[in-house]
Amino acid sequence: MKSTWLAHRDGTGRRRPWILLLVAAVVVAGIAAVLSIRPPEVGPVASTPESAVTAAVASPTAKATAVEPPTMTSSPADQSAAPAGEPSTLDFRQLANIAARTIYTWDTRTATYSETYGRLRSWWHVLPDDSNPLTIFAQQFEATGTNAAAYASLTGAKGYRTAQPANSSCDEQLAQYVQQPPPWVGMHVCAVTLSVEEHTTSGDNKYTAPVSIVVNCPPAVSAPADRCEMVAFYAAPERIVY
Repeated sequence: MKSTWLAHRDGTGRRRPWILLLVAAVVVAGIAAVLSIRPPEVGPVASTPESAVTAAVASPTAKATAVEPPTMTSSPADQSAAPAGEPSTLDFRQLANIAARTIYTWDTRTATYSETYGRLRSWWHVLPDDSNPLTIFAQQFEATGTNAAAYASLTGAKGYRTAQPANSSCDEQLAQYVQQPPPWVGMHVCAVTLSVEEHTTSGDNKYTAPVSIVVNCPPAVSAPADRCEMVAFYAAPERIVY
């Protein structure tokens, strides 16, 4: 038994170098095959020139050289239909007065907070240069004294608010407008003083409220060709233009 085991061991020992050489040859051949396979060369990825991206958005201070694509933040300048309730007019004073009245008017008996907010939001036209973002709209809407919590409370009291323009001044009638004119022809600013009345089941409240309305009209390239648009309003006291 012992001699047989030793003989088998000696035979295996003699064959081992050949086996190792065979394994080494296979490994070397495999490595060579892997190294011979090169990944295809990939050329540099072409980047969009910055000038092309910039040219896609027309500057409000220069003549447009490209068509502005419709986006969530800007409307095509040739849009013909005004949002629901917004007057289609070239009279910026008329638009400013109607907008001021609309900003301070709501009725919890006929509309939810979301409907009231959305209706006025559709009047706020974001400019192509994004100088009047919707964050400003949200801030100034709440500056009128209206937010979701207050509206919910007033809904239970069947609250509603009405407003009527008492007086207004526009453009050169405003000292701050004269000192710092708007950046292009066609932009107008009106300061409107409103007579406001709030009504609830617990009583009524009357007061006056100033609001500044910014209107964009032809010949501005960022305005529709046939009407003016409201592009901003300011109800916070520190933002009112006088």
